[in-house]
Amino acid sequence: MGNQGLFDFADLPEWEQAAQDDVQVADVVFNLPLEKPYSYSVSDNLRDILRPGMRVRAPLGRSNRHVTGYCVGIRQTSHATGRLKAILEVLDPSPLLSTEMLQLTEWIAKRYLCGWGQVLESVVPAGVRRRSGTRMILGFLLAADAEQRLSNMRLPPGQQSVVDVLRGTTAPMSVPDICEHAGCGPGPINGLRKKNLLEVVRVRSELEGETLKSTTSEPDLQINLQQQACLTAIHKAIEAQQHQTILLHGVTGSGKTEVYIQAIREIVRYGRQAIVLVPEISLTPQTIRRFGSRFQSVAVLHSHMSDSERHWQWQQIAQGNVEVIVGARSAVFAPAPHLGLIVIDEEHEPTFKQESIPRYHAREVARERCRMENIPLVLGSATPTLESWLRSQRQHDQLLSMPDRVSGLPLPPVVVVDIRNDPIIARGASVGRALQQAIRRALTDGGQVILFLNLRGYSPTVWCRKCGSGIKCPDCDLTLTWHRDRQSAICHGCDYSVPAPEECPSCQNPSVRYFGTGTQKLEEEVAAAFGEATVMRMDSDSMKKHGSHDAALERFRSGEVQILLGTQMIAKGLDFPNVTLVGVIDADSMLNQPDMRAAERTFQLISQVAGRTGRSDRGGRVIVQTSCPEDTSITFAAKHDYLGFARHELKERHELSAPPFSCVTRVIFRGLQESQVSTTACEAARQLRKATHEDPHVRILGAAPAPIARLRAYFRYHLQIAAPTEERVREIWLTVASLFQLPDGVEMAVDVDPINSR
Repeated sequence: MGNQGLFDFADLPEWEQAAQDDVQVADVVFNLPLEKPYSYSVSDNLRDILRPGMRVRAPLGRSNRHVTGYCVGIRQTSHATGRLKAILEVLDPSPLLSTEMLQLTEWIAKRYLCGWGQVLESVVPAGVRRRSGTRMILGFLLAADAEQRLSNMRLPPGQQSVVDVLRGTTAPMSVPDICEHAGCGPGPINGLRKKNLLEVVRVRSELEGETLKSTTSEPDLQINLQQQACLTAIHKAIEAQQHQTILLHGVTGSGKTEVYIQAIREIVRYGRQAIVLVPEISLTPQTIRRFGSRFQSVAVLHSHMSDSERHWQWQQIAQGNVEVIVGARSAVFAPAPHLGLIVIDEEHEPTFKQESIPRYHAREVARERCRMENIPLVLGSATPTLESWLRSQRQHDQLLSMPDRVSGLPLPPVVVVDIRNDPIIARGASVGRALQQAIRRALTDGGQVILFLNLRGYSPTVWCRKCGSGIKCPDCDLTLTWHRDRQSAICHGCDYSVPAPEECPSCQNPSVRYFGTGTQKLEEEVAAAFGEATVMRMDSDSMKKHGSHDAALERFRSGEVQILLGTQMIAKGLDFPNVTLVGVIDADSMLNQPDMRAAERTFQLISQVAGRTGRSDRGGRVIVQTSCPEDTSITFAAKHDYLGFARHELKERHELSAPPFSCVTRVIFRGLQESQVSTTACEAARQLRKATHEDPHVRILGAAPAPIARLRAYFRYHLQIAAPTEERVREIWLTVASLFQLPDGVEMAVDVDPINSR
């Protein structure tokens, strides 16, 4: 959430008009919601040090408080206007960001309506800013008068060897380095120090990280005709050395990853680097294994790494020592100096959209970065977003199709089961009669089973039977979820936690009941029903430890676990040939959401989880439990008919002028006083309508309470700006924002192209 209401813009400096001669001026941005850089003079002692992309410390505001910012440009002028304040200190020995990355981050700030400094603070990892994994050590040089004094001295052999080594260097050397080159221990160094022949300085030493080099390289796999056709088209885009976005639409199991690998192989032959983005951290280990076995050097970037690990990888990438960079959303900013290709796998995943400032979408950032560097972008998915699909239909992007699985394997049959009349479900079970029978048959045949449920915890609803009210979080407009393993009712909005409530807080009656099924309850039910099988749960509650994703998937891959159940992290990208059954426990939990994209996400999740089976000659099947068997997203998913779903959904979106046929920006207001938040949001909506009343193509929706009207004790209201183009949305917002004043106590966040509507 933005904190614009807490920053006093009147506190910014007012420059007085004056003229100076021969001034070097640095443009600096800060981690604040400001649009334009601020100008500072560069003193003579910093002129040869400061470069764009470095961090600096500078005075800001009338109070002249010292604030860290980023230098984004340096210019020389003989007629600088204003009595400029001077930069106090340069914080980095070398630029953290290249010229190209500065241009990209400036684009992000404009595209997503936030401060340039806010983008830079997000792009550069904290471990890189702090130089994590480094330490200060003692370094040694010959003293300034050492040579003169040595002419009258006779040194022991060990000390003479140290002097000879130091005569050949101008940079300080550490004790281990001196000992290695001089062939001695530390004794001679200490002897020279006592004679004042050595100058001692403190230097920063980089600690060694994990090796990125692979000792083996497996050969490329044999590809089929449809893979070869797609690979040829990608090679043409690479050879053209021009930007081209390519949408690779391939059904699950069609061999998209092998196409990525062989396309990157071509890039590496040219001495260039590639970035591969995956949507889930759980997919990263599997992807690393695939790429690590085929390339000599692979780096990893994701949020579960320690600061020192991330810094080490960042350095190796920036030095050009890495062929392939694999990571989640933020890896799009990897400092690859010889970038030749970006691949986004499972491009439809909402996790590629960042939900905090800057609220960028990795797909659009990758598109712009590839455009700037004249390289191809490959988007891969079995269920592309409607935005990407429409661009390909309008021939803005190139469409490549792989409609068949490798080796001619068929897509698994999908059976939609109406559970409204299932007697087992009526008695409170989560796994219905048809799915129970299918699980038992799969286990008897030696197969493995994946069960998908997109609700974590034990029971999603804590409810009072007497007064009929749900027991909610005191700080959020959310019902508490019962987590049996922690014996607590927990809010999934703010992590508020209380012991199991013994009575209703509204009516003080002890008739508290737990309703619904989360992954914890499902795990208990499945383990009891299929005691002969080993059951494992994968969700954000069970996969908190470092390396837990990889360890869990390895247990399933090896056959130690027969039934894997979990949330979205098991629904995509995983390749287990022995899985012969996939069950979707409750398709309706995804469908019944206050979200324009609910149908699209339901189709995507069912299609993706269905693709986890039938990946070998053993075959497979999918059972989808639902109370809405006639819903179009479910019926199209059951037929594996993406084209039919896309036509149907795009028609409805077009009639509503909804994305991708319009551009939407959501503005969220929050504060501790509901009346103040409501008044502020309504006033913003009024001014927006006033500014756009003559434009029939612009719609202002709201202001209204957000779907989650209270979160973390803050009341929340929102509005939406919808216009034909992103440029028009930006123009409207900036016009009104320049006139609109946020009152104290109200904060505002601007979300361009929102994915999350809560």
